[in-house]
Amino acid sequence: MEGIEVSAKTVEDAVLEAAIQLGTTRDKVEYEVITAGSPGFLGIGSKKAVIRARQKTDEEIEAALRADQELEKILDRVNEKNEKAAAVVEKKEEKKEKPVKKERPQAEKPKKAPVKEQKAPEKSAEKKQTEKKPALVKEQKAEAPKKPEAEEKKAPAKPVDTEEVKDFLDKVFAAMDMKVEITITQKPEDHEVTINLEGDDMGVLIGKRGQTLDSLQYLTSLVVNKGTDDYIRVKVDTENYRERRRATLENLARNIAQKVKRTRKPVALEPMNPYERRVIHSALQNDKFVCTHSEGEEPYRHVVVALKEGVRLDNYNGRGRNRYNRNYRKKER
Repeated sequence: MEGIEVSAKTVEDAVLEAAIQLGTTRDKVEYEVITAGSPGFLGIGSKKAVIRARQKTDEEIEAALRADQELEKILDRVNEKNEKAAAVVEKKEEKKEKPVKKERPQAEKPKKAPVKEQKAPEKSAEKKQTEKKPALVKEQKAEAPKKPEAEEKKAPAKPVDTEEVKDFLDKVFAAMDMKVEITITQKPEDHEVTINLEGDDMGVLIGKRGQTLDSLQYLTSLVVNKGTDDYIRVKVDTENYRERRRATLENLARNIAQKVKRTRKPVALEPMNPYERRVIHSALQNDKFVCTHSEGEEPYRHVVVALKEGVRLDNYNGRGRNRYNRNYRKKER
């Protein structure tokens, strides 16, 4: 089987790392275990697990999905039969007659003589008028002022001085001995400014996991928002790095969610900036089984993925796909 070789502490961690390197999710990765690895004794003599992995073709993925759908249908049928059987048992129990206790006849109590009701003295007309006044006052207080139906839209921001921003960036790139073409796009109605950078060796501007690009974006935001009342969001990008990074984080979030569902244990990700944390939160916000929250303080604040409280994963155990993968590998050999 052609593919890439990946090593990690365990086989599951190696599969997850292979999925990240291939830019896909774990369920789309086929792997073969070369070395299972061992933890050793107290960390002494430990060996890493090594696997050879490749990305499945579309035909293999469709076949796996069909197998999963058939398993889900079978599980649904079993659940329906169990529910029907439970309903029949409940009806039988309800039909059983409960023993009725016979009430003993009680001795009749002597009847008391009827007491004549005394009529209260009628109130004068003046008192009746005074009692009606507070009711009128309450009705007047109940009438609340009507709110305006349509609220005013937020006014567009003032246009940014692009020459000032370009001068600042040119000085920064001159100090770095780099030639960079700067393109600035403004969206006053959205209070947003996008700056695209083009040139040679843009990897230096991106830095490790985009840290250099984030720092440059922060400094540019200070220059744009200096002396203005409205806050304007500044986005600095090069070689479509932001979109590629977003896709990588979404794949990472899905892979981590699958690991949490499989192991039933929370997983803490590496420290990220607020933008990347928002990407992880939004990627998993519609997941029925896992939830996300942030922990720690900047710059070490990170996202934790965990199971939702009270969630049951009886039907989600990953056995269907793993069984399919084992059968597929046997046929291939």
